[in-house]
Amino acid sequence: MKKVLVVAAHPDDEILGCGASIAKRVKQGDSVHTVIMAEGITSSEAVRDRNKRASELSQLAAAAKSANVTLGVHSLELLNFPDNRMDSVDRLNIIKAVEAIFAIHQPDIVYTHHANDLNIDHRRVHEAVITACRPQPDGNIVQQLLFFEIPSSTEWQMGYSTPSFQPNWFEDVTDSLAEKMQALEAYQSEMRSWPHARSVEAVSYLAKWRGACIGVEAAEAFSLGRYIGISARNLS
Repeated sequence: MKKVLVVAAHPDDEILGCGASIAKRVKQGDSVHTVIMAEGITSSEAVRDRNKRASELSQLAAAAKSANVTLGVHSLELLNFPDNRMDSVDRLNIIKAVEAIFAIHQPDIVYTHHANDLNIDHRRVHEAVITACRPQPDGNIVQQLLFFEIPSSTEWQMGYSTPSFQPNWFEDVTDSLAEKMQALEAYQSEMRSWPHARSVEAVSYLAKWRGACIGVEAAEAFSLGRYIGISARNLS
């Protein structure tokens, strides 16, 4: 059994990025935990006002719980960093929050955002996670660090301005894609109509395309940040 931690910026990112891989790992007997860093919703206003959006935030939290229950996730934690305003928060505060999560779960495998997504929160979460994942001989060492793609963010970043997402790790999710699509039903308020990149159809087509890339029915694609063999964990 592996201890798996998914660190996502917003409610729905965890499902869009690696929902089928989560379901697959749960079926394999791994212990999977999800942490969502930012609140969602409030970025639609010029000024952040949690009280004004309290009802919607509550509904989104309920959607997150429902979606993660569908996948069989063992725990879900929702933090309240400001939606699409994480660049207004001291980077150290984000790092400390992620480090506290790592101290609790001591994960073997971590999934999080790609470094160069268009969304600023995705980038800030990525930076915090790789900082928390730095190998320490006297601490927990993450065996595998994977960066996922988020439709309507990852592909919207301009490749000439920063390195684009180039997947080099694929998970065959032929037998767990259905759970991902079912989990997305909980996030109907976050989804868009076809042909938007964050539509149900687009998510399904992306999984089929990533599968075709490796000769299977469906896949999720990742950029591998780090992989450490088991023997390397026994440091002395």
